[in-house]
Amino acid sequence: MTTNAPRPEVLRYTAFSSSPEGGNPAGVVLDATGMDDDGMLAVAAELGYSESAFLTAPPEGLEGPDGRVFTIRYFSPKAEVPFCGHATVAAAVALAERIGPGELVFATPAGTVPVAVAEEGGTVRATLTSVEPHVEEVADTDLAEALAALDWPATDLDPAFPPRIAFAGARHLVLAAATRARLAELAYDFARLEALMHRLDLTTVQLVWRESADVFHVRDPFPVGGVVEDPATGAAAAAFGAYARELGLTPEDSVLTLHQGEDLGRPGELTVTLHAGDRRVRVSGAGAHIG
Repeated sequence: MTTNAPRPEVLRYTAFSSSPEGGNPAGVVLDATGMDDDGMLAVAAELGYSESAFLTAPPEGLEGPDGRVFTIRYFSPKAEVPFCGHATVAAAVALAERIGPGELVFATPAGTVPVAVAEEGGTVRATLTSVEPHVEEVADTDLAEALAALDWPATDLDPAFPPRIAFAGARHLVLAAATRARLAELAYDFARLEALMHRLDLTTVQLVWRESADVFHVRDPFPVGGVVEDPATGAAAAAFGAYARELGLTPEDSVLTLHQGEDLGRPGELTVTLHAGDRRVRVSGAGAHIG
């Protein structure tokens, strides 16, 4: 923020829950005009949420509905991140309360992300469409280091879900637990996992457990953001959808339900939708203002 600029209005919204006590809270600055990187980082650090979103005017040439196109940037308490799903949902819900539901377009550092916002029975829900995703192998040595940092024996992994690095705006290492109990026992070496994640350019580690064919429970350690765990992670949900489709673990036309935050006392629900013929992933969830 420039030294003589007034402090912007900082809103607080939760994403992937209709209750302020659930989901993942995010800071939202709807008009970050005049803020510099240090100012945005300072606001994010002061809030202490896993990410905060900062909106400014759109880049020239970006198409979308009049008055509903924006540039958006995301900051954790420690650094800028290229894409954040829950802060996107939070910002979209905040905008919808001011300019009405409908289509939005965000220019993110990772690419253009359209968001559709609708009100359903008094609850505002936003659906983001990811950038083009991809999935890649993870080296055996890197996998071994991740498991060591998590203190997870390799035998506790679900062999039906091979470890991979998945991207749908940000990079996430996907690891599947064989049991719900394994997922619940998360006590990891913060510095060790952070170092590995920096080396591999990871945003979170997406830990998953499959309850049924289309229902999953997930957790996301986030030491690179200065946060032990992200309560509900839209970018990782998008990456996981791409991963599940790429590996043939779900049909090309699928709707997956991801439960996250239960182990933190902030339950949230993320809906991941896959369409045949479209590699992009849709992630939907409710949002609510935190008073």
